[in-house]
Amino acid sequence: MRWCSKRFAEVTCALCLLSSGIHAQPAKTSRIGWLGAGDSASAVDAIGDLRQGLRDLKYVDGQNLAVEYRHAGGSVGRLADLAAELVRIRVDVIVTVGESAAFAAKRATTTIPIVATELGQDPVQAGLVTSLSRPGGNVTGLASQSDELWEKRLGLLKELVPRLMRVAVIANPANPGNVSCIEEIRAAAQKMRLELSYLEATEGAALERMLGSVAKNSADGVAVCWDGVTLTNSRAIADFAMRQRVPAVAPLREYVVAGALLSYGTSLPQQRRRAAYYVDRILKGTRPADLPIERPTLFELVVNEATAKTLGMSLPPALIMLADDRIN
Repeated sequence: MRWCSKRFAEVTCALCLLSSGIHAQPAKTSRIGWLGAGDSASAVDAIGDLRQGLRDLKYVDGQNLAVEYRHAGGSVGRLADLAAELVRIRVDVIVTVGESAAFAAKRATTTIPIVATELGQDPVQAGLVTSLSRPGGNVTGLASQSDELWEKRLGLLKELVPRLMRVAVIANPANPGNVSCIEEIRAAAQKMRLELSYLEATEGAALERMLGSVAKNSADGVAVCWDGVTLTNSRAIADFAMRQRVPAVAPLREYVVAGALLSYGTSLPQQRRRAAYYVDRILKGTRPADLPIERPTLFELVVNEATAKTLGMSLPPALIMLADDRIN
């Protein structure tokens, strides 16, 4: 009787395992759409950071995750078609980079959740969401706006270049985020009694004309508004500025790596990885309308010592100590 009971238990256990194997379903594969205005080269880091964030949350490409990448190759006009394509293939979530991509996705769908990243403009003022705490609709994400820091950036540039009087502002007026950037620079320049000239960078093809204007304006410094066009061409802008012996200041570390003198702003890699948290929450059932928009709370100061040397400038020891990173 004891043997029979033991044998019965073993057979029952085996049957349970067999039954569970028969009815087990494969893990669901989540499909994420990624939409950006830049080219494939400029998208590499952004995509890599997002994928790292997703891996940290146990999402693995080819197992429980599939990502559809769409980039406009620097042509903002293509974003509408690319967003519509992601909607047609029915992705579960769309992650966008920059204002233009976010608005293209929002116009393309009111049902698929959208996680917007790298927003240089206040998303409420821009009309992307109704409020930061309760976005409403199908859009949430992370705001990167730090235009209010332009007084600090120009102040740092003035400390390094006491003769600073004229600043050339490089911006893309077609980008809503750059409109607020220009306004903040104008307000800061007025307080500091700086003269401004404005150089439009609406597309990569206009880069040579833009750089020619910098030389004609005889600027003492350059302020670069963050945009897909200026970021994609950051090395060309920095190289030209150094040839003209003009220091450049920008919002992001990436411009300094390319050769600008200094930056003060948020960390894009950190924000891109953080976007994965939003994707995870949405895939687990949280509505975008209930996920507050995050604003950056930590900013980093980055200086390029090699650029300073090329420009014949001496960086104050205090600035070097304060810098979160130094590019040699």
